Amino acid sequence: MSRTSRRGTRTCLALAAAVFAGVVVAAPASAAPSSVEVEVHTDIAYAPAQPSTSRGHLLDLYVPGKYGGTKRPLLIFTGGSGWLEDDGKEVAQDIAPYFNAAGYVVAGVSTRSSVQATFPAQVHDIKAAIRWLRANALTYGIDSSRFAVMGDSSGGWTAAMAGVTGDVRHLEGTVGVTGVSSKVQAVVDLYGPADFLQMDERMLPGACAAFNQIFGLSNCHNDPRSPESLLVGCAIQECPDRVRAANPIAYVSRNDPPFLIAHGQDDTIVPHHQSELLFRALKGACVSATFYSVPGVGHSPEIVSPDNQPAAVTSTRNCRVVDPHRQPSQPTFDTIRAFLDRALG
Repeated sequence: MSRTSRRGTRTCLALAAAVFAGVVVAAPASAAPSSVEVEVHTDIAYAPAQPSTSRGHLLDLYVPGKYGGTKRPLLIFTGGSGWLEDDGKEVAQDIAPYFNAAGYVVAGVSTRSSVQATFPAQVHDIKAAIRWLRANALTYGIDSSRFAVMGDSSGGWTAAMAGVTGDVRHLEGTVGVTGVSSKVQAVVDLYGPADFLQMDERMLPGACAAFNQIFGLSNCHNDPRSPESLLVGCAIQECPDRVRAANPIAYVSRNDPPFLIAHGQDDTIVPHHQSELLFRALKGACVSATFYSVPGVGHSPEIVSPDNQPAAVTSTRNCRVVDPHRQPSQPTFDTIRAFLDRALG
């Protein structure tokens, strides 16, 4: 998610955010030929800053080649930080070379932190960014009908929420551009949470003790000061209705776009069970989805490494389970690109 060099890493809060998050690894240099010209547009305001010091309404664009009338698919990336930071756009520069070389425009999108605004502000923000990108698609040679969103950890939550709330009008908000669709056509969720109230009971042995020490808590994710509690503005055990409204699984419907989900089996921050829940909900709604359960990997950018052990792969299409042997065995960048190519056409 956010980089270890993020602002304020010397503070306890930022240290906790860095541990809760990760850093999405850059694609191998061989996958991004130097011959690919890329136009980079940084710090584009997709909405006025709220508050004025926030960087949560900024995005960066990485546009491959010259426009020349060819519309390209868009991959939106937002990095996580346990919702404690407003710089989710920054890591997009690390993944952009690979996806630019594959013909994708890449957008790094930041949303407001939970300190700046509580839920549903973060959903309003990602939707506002999607609307802005769609409204300005022609300017940057983007195909407005081929939008994908990707994120890790809390950024994975943001991506999942964008995917499952495309037609949920009460979550559109009024941030930035309005009157434009915020729907996306594909989602990549890397180890994001899906149901806050089912996290602690599925933490690995000893994981809550370490989590408490990192964040200065006493009750793991259920603590009133946990990242999830700060996001919704209350101790999650004390406001179940508000928490339910912030859970991606609460909005899953048959109209949702295809999902690729990846989660490490050794994750000590966001339990692996969270992605199981999301995949189960998508499968139950007959949404096309593929779930990579990766052994030997924790809450880490290594989830996309080709050096990992083969993952347990479960895939569903049109309410039917797909033969796992027909799927790639690891959620690498190549796997993600192939998924996006299929989903976006």
